[in-house]
Amino acid sequence: MTDAEPTASSPDESVARETWALLQRISLSQRPRFMAIVREFDLVPPHLIALQALETPLPMGELAKLLGCDSSNVTWLTDRLESRGLVERRAAEHDRRVKLLWLTPKGRRLRQRIEARLSEPPPLIEALSEGDQRTLRDILRRAAAHLDAGKATRSLVTSRTGR
Repeated sequence: MTDAEPTASSPDESVARETWALLQRISLSQRPRFMAIVREFDLVPPHLIALQALETPLPMGELAKLLGCDSSNVTWLTDRLESRGLVERRAAEHDRRVKLLWLTPKGRRLRQRIEARLSEPPPLIEALSEGDQRTLRDILRRAAAHLDAGKATRSLVTSRTGR
């Protein structure tokens, strides 16, 4: 066998795959609960994603990229959120053709209410001992730190390249 030939997966890779599979299984098991909470507020998941993404004003085109959808879908989403007083469209100072989405105070309050409901742990997490909950939280915090580092890197690249 040469160095270029694939080898069996390492034990670490196997543990990582199993860990990821378990996280997916747990997350996906909560989809009905997530959908019910979003519906309580007369929204659909893309509306919630939009509300969460609007920590700062965002061009509609950027929201379309974030949602992985066509700009026309963002127009429909924005129309619905705007009719409820949750977001506002404003022309960007640098280019009036670009429409920025701004979260209104009403939108911030609704987002906080939804996030409070979503942050209530499901029974399968509450069933863990307090020690296990702490251990799981600490491990996930370390994993999430990589997300935050990635956002900072992407933000820095975006500000330097303008893309």
